[in-house]
Parts: sequence; C-alpha cells; structure tokens
Amino acid sequence: MTMRPQQQSCFMTILMLFGLVQIGIARDLRNVTEPKTPQTCTYLKATGGDDTAVIQKALDSCAKGKAVALASGTFFSGPINIPSGVSLLVDEGVTLKAIPNPKLFDAGLKTCGTIDNSGFGCKALITMVGAKGSGIYGKGIIDGQGGENMTGTNTTWWRLTILASRQGKFQNNPRLIQINDSTDITVYQITLTSSPFYHLTSSKTNGFTVWGIFINSSHANRNTDGIDPTGSQNVTIAHCNISTVDDNIAISALIAPARHISIYNNFLNHGNGLAIGSWTVFGVSDVTFSNLTLNSLTYGIYIKSDTKNGGLVSNITYDNICIYRTRYPITLDMFYYNHTGNRTPSFKNIFLKNVRIGTTGSYILHGISDSDPIQVNMTDVHVAKGSTWSVSHAKIEGVYKDDNAGRHCRQNGNI
Repeated sequence: MTMRPQQQSCFMTILMLFGLVQIGIARDLRNVTEPKTPQTCTYLKATGGDDTAVIQKALDSCAKGKAVALASGTFFSGPINIPSGVSLLVDEGVTLKAIPNPKLFDAGLKTCGTIDNSGFGCKALITMVGAKGSGIYGKGIIDGQGGENMTGTNTTWWRLTILASRQGKFQNNPRLIQINDSTDITVYQITLTSSPFYHLTSSKTNGFTVWGIFINSSHANRNTDGIDPTGSQNVTIAHCNISTVDDNIAISALIAPARHISIYNNFLNHGNGLAIGSWTVFGVSDVTFSNLTLNSLTYGIYIKSDTKNGGLVSNITYDNICIYRTRYPITLDMFYYNHTGNRTPSFKNIFLKNVRIGTTGSYILHGISDSDPIQVNMTDVHVAKGSTWSVSHAKIEGVYKDDNAGRHCRQNGNI
C-alpha cells in the first residue's frame, strides 16, 4: 500500500505478508429466490377517512398464507399489526399514508410527538411481532408523511428531529415498519417514502428477505435509515434502490448477533452509505456485500463502533462495489462519536475485492491499538488519484491502485 511520508510518520500501517483466512460462510444460509405475491383473501377500497380499523379487521380475519389487498385509492391509517402468516398487499397506484397524529401512535406514555431522553414513545405504522411467514407486497406506496405537520401543531416529525438534535436529546417519532422476534418475513416491491424515523427495521428476526423495494426519502433529514437488520440472521437484501439522508443500509448487533447476511444488486443514491454498527456488542459476522453501486453518499463502505458499543465484526466481504461522488469512500472507524466505555471493538477479516472508486475522497482506517488492529485484505481495489488516507493501528494485506479517476458507475456495481 502506498503511503505518503507524512502519513507514515503519523500513522502506523503494517502490511501483512500472509493471507487472512476467511472463516465460515459469509452469506444468508437460505436458498433465496425472488418472492411470489401470495393470493388475496380480501380487497379493500379507501374510504377517504381513517381506515385503520378496517385494515386491521381484514388482517385479523385473513387466512394464513394469504394477503389483504389495498386495492383502490389513498388509505389513511394509524398503527396496524400484521398477524403471523398473513401479508399486506398494496397494489400499484395505491398509497397507504400514516396519519400524522401523535396520539394515534403513542406507545402508552403520552410522549409520542415530544422530545425526551429515550425516544421510544411511538408505535410504528406497521408492526410484526412473533410473526412467521408474514410480509408486505405490492407496487404501491407506503408514505410516513414525515414532512407533514403533526395534528394540532405547526411542527413536522422531521422538524421535531432537528429540535431534538439541537437539545442533545431524542425525538419520539414512529418508524414506518418494525419487525420483532419473527421468522421468514418478506418485503417485496413496495415503495417506502417520507418516514418520520427509520423506514424498515428488523429486530431478532431469523429469515428476512427484502427484494426489489424502493426507498425514496432523500428529501428527509437525520434518523431516516433505509433498511436496518438489527440482531437478525439469514437476511437477504437484493435488487433495491435506496435514497435517504441517513444510513441506506445499517447492520447492527445491540441486542443479538447479526450474521449470515447477503446484500447484493442494490443501488444506493444519496445517504450515509453501507454501514455496520455502531452497535456491535453481540457481534456482526458472515456478511457479503456484492454487485453494489454507491453514488452521491457521505460514506460508502462504513464500519463504525466505539468502546461504548463495541464487539467483534468479522468475516465481512465487499465484492464488485462501485463508489462515485462519495466523501468518505472507505471508513473503518473505532472512534465513532468518541463514545467511551469498556467494550473494545474488533474488526477482523474484512475483505475488499474488485472495489472501484471513481472520484477523490478521504479514506479512514482508525483502530484502537496495535495489539488488536483492524485487519483488512485488499484485492483489485482502484481509487481516484489525489485521495487522502488516514490510517492508524491497521494491518493491511494487498495494495490499492490510484488509477480510477473520472470513472462513472452504472447500477449494480458495474463501471
């Protein structure tokens, strides 16, 4: 790896003379193919008013293995729960809009729509808990209405987020879709937009397929992550187009291990990139990112943690990745926000293969100590000439070439 003299004097980089052995299988262990939309148990037409009760009754009455179809019009709803084995189908041309009324989404503490020190005061628009074989399908739109004024106020959900940030506190905003403790969940083709908080999050879920969805919230503000598989395993995210202003995809392990994850053939355009962390307490492992285009992002390949939220991140492969117009194309940082504690992060067996970055940027590899350095293997990595590197406590095998200036990306990682 080529380093400038001043960088060599400031940062310690050890070029490894031996290979890093890839351990385990870095992918979803299921045989995942394109989902098929289930048969419909009933068709609903929008009333123009609050359709929450109508949608929920239909879901509760639907036979397992079938879907409730929102078939015509614009539906307005508060929180709904999708039962085990049942799916929601939002047909093409149909929109499901979250009613921007904090009282409807309140989780019981009367804090939804307020600022406090926790930020857990709201229910999600759509929730699955303990479900098996449930899903969300269709070419319609689910709109969180994050930019609309909350009922009885002159403040939007997004404005509340900004105010909370200024106060160093948390906003109580609803997520768009929350999946907890579930098995074999599918989200297929749907468009998600304008979530007040995270768009699509799974927690402690085994078997999670997200295929061909479109997230369009590049007009939103902070804390509007695209897809967050948290403490989940056997996850596939494929053929998706994600535009937001926070993490496009973020894998974390705050409450359980995150492992056996396949992320491929996706296009990320606007946002904070392809993230692992910052919560890695229970470990993130066996993840493959392949055939991806990352364009107009703050971060590209991004692994972040700290001694407050640290854990082992291992056996992570990035293969055939194209990055363009990104400020920090590659960032492996153990000092995220400088949070401190007694959980030291560890980044091992990080593989970068066939990675091409077409515009100049800043590269950061910041480990904590020489006794447990970041371990990275680079093969066929090409960057734009004139980029800057800041490297400390990292062992790097392989080299990069600064020969990719001006190259453009096409979708799915090809140049």
